[in-house]
Amino acid sequence: MEAVKQGFTTVGVKSRDSVVLVALTTASESSVAMSKIIAIDEHLGISIDGISDNDRVLSSYLRLSCINYRYTYETGCPVKRLIASLGCNMRATIKRCDGRPYQVDLLVAGYDKTGPQLYQVMPSGVIHTCQAQSIGEHSQGARTYLERHINTFLSCSDDQLICHALLGLQNSQPVEGTSSGQENAPVIFTTTVAIVGKDQIFKLLTAEEVEKYIEMAKEMGATAQPQLPSNPDDEGDNEDDTDPQPDVATMEN
Repeated sequence: MEAVKQGFTTVGVKSRDSVVLVALTTASESSVAMSKIIAIDEHLGISIDGISDNDRVLSSYLRLSCINYRYTYETGCPVKRLIASLGCNMRATIKRCDGRPYQVDLLVAGYDKTGPQLYQVMPSGVIHTCQAQSIGEHSQGARTYLERHINTFLSCSDDQLICHALLGLQNSQPVEGTSSGQENAPVIFTTTVAIVGKDQIFKLLTAEEVEKYIEMAKEMGATAQPQLPSNPDDEGDNEDDTDPQPDVATMEN
């Protein structure tokens, strides 16, 4: 899926109590392929890479499902149930559209009575449960970082978890001022951070909070001395048009 490949990198990481989403976005929404983090309900949010029209359709579906469930049961919709319903809806739509999948890839972060949950929803509607994952352009660099530190995430504090997600994102950043989808066009990148967890409703951090965590991540990265990919622009050149492989800490399908 070319549009999914061109969306900028987004990273999701889960600890025992929280889930963090971090995305590299653009200040302008003029690009067809894009990345963004969207709040769905107080216990749930998504990070989405791909076609902007598709993201509106899917986020509206999730919001309406949450509203209906909360109205009926006076509580938040169980995350696993909601994502299973989304996957079924996506697969049914594909069948109605002559096999054409959605041109988006999603990371879903939520918290309910079963604890924190992180899912990857593929363009085909296939769902994977993850401890950590990265999607979008140059995401292999982030996955390399996540794989290297996967055993530390469960015991992380919220601050540490956010810093790890930011360091993963750092490993995937494109060359400053350009994007492969818009050659010769200046691009202003913005880092977006969101968290949800125990005693923490889904929250998008302010610009000031993000800057604070970026500085904390720099200090943490200097101590850990993570290795950056030698040439992230070469990553993904040999990918085909099938769903990307969820090769970071996928615990069940």
